[in-house]
Amino acid sequence: MSLPPAKRQRIEDAPIMRSEIWYSDGSVVLQAETSQFRVHWSVLAQHSSFFLDLQALPQPESGQPTMDGCPLVELQDTAADVEHLLKALYDPALFHQKAIPFPYIASFVRLGRKYDFKVLFDIAVERLAFESPTTLKEYDTLFDAFKGTSSETTKIVPYGGIYRDMLTLLRENGLQKMLPCAYLRLSKQTMRSIFGERFRPDGTLCALSPIDHRVRGVGRERLLEAQWKTGNTLGWIIPWKPAEGCEDRYQCRKHIKAFCNTLLLKPTVCAFFQLNQLQDSLCDACAELAETAITTGRAKMWENLPSFFDLHPWSELKNSNEM
Repeated sequence: MSLPPAKRQRIEDAPIMRSEIWYSDGSVVLQAETSQFRVHWSVLAQHSSFFLDLQALPQPESGQPTMDGCPLVELQDTAADVEHLLKALYDPALFHQKAIPFPYIASFVRLGRKYDFKVLFDIAVERLAFESPTTLKEYDTLFDAFKGTSSETTKIVPYGGIYRDMLTLLRENGLQKMLPCAYLRLSKQTMRSIFGERFRPDGTLCALSPIDHRVRGVGRERLLEAQWKTGNTLGWIIPWKPAEGCEDRYQCRKHIKAFCNTLLLKPTVCAFFQLNQLQDSLCDACAELAETAITTGRAKMWENLPSFFDLHPWSELKNSNEM
């Protein structure tokens, strides 16, 4: 006879454990899930108006939970988030790293908003904004740094599914300004890539919500269609006409046709295509004509980028700390 499966132990039934962050001279104990952290009121209050106000509240004469003579503050947050935030407060060297691990960035956003750790929140937002810029100039700078050959993050430690996790973090925490580019970066991936399994460094699966899957998928189709329309990035190609003064119509036409065939055989989001990927194949006159059309088209598509993902116009998108 097979035994019934063992019941999973509930968090509230699990033993309370002392974490590695335990200062013997600490003045307050934070508890998140089953982990406790003994730290200093002064450190928390220096960085958070919430904890500054909490410290100032008059303490009841009795009935206040304590641990080792310190007030015990129970937090409704994950132990991992609290640990990441406290490590950053006690070791500022983390901020000087070229790339910060994403779990720290996520903790700074979630707890920074909730408890007003403004400096940590701003650090996280600055790095997220670098990866998901809000202007075309910043977007071009980002991809110039990649030399057109990489799509890895640079100020956040990369891993396979990081763009999925970034999008989820931005949406769940009201960082609206970065959503258009976050959706765009996922839309530039192949369908095989977006539907393939991606794992975090700790082995857990990165997954988009059904809503984000739908928005990304619909947005990708809209971008693929719009980029070929007259006035947009690739609208000058079909029908293509050589520039006045074209030096070799046959060669220019041949290269344009080959470029079109490549894009049509393997549909790719090229809404922000730059001429340097084609410039050497065209004569000077045709390259100049194409550059003018591409520059105008890219600017128009960037202005309309939020609409492809059913978002408000750029001017109406706000981050949660700006509302």
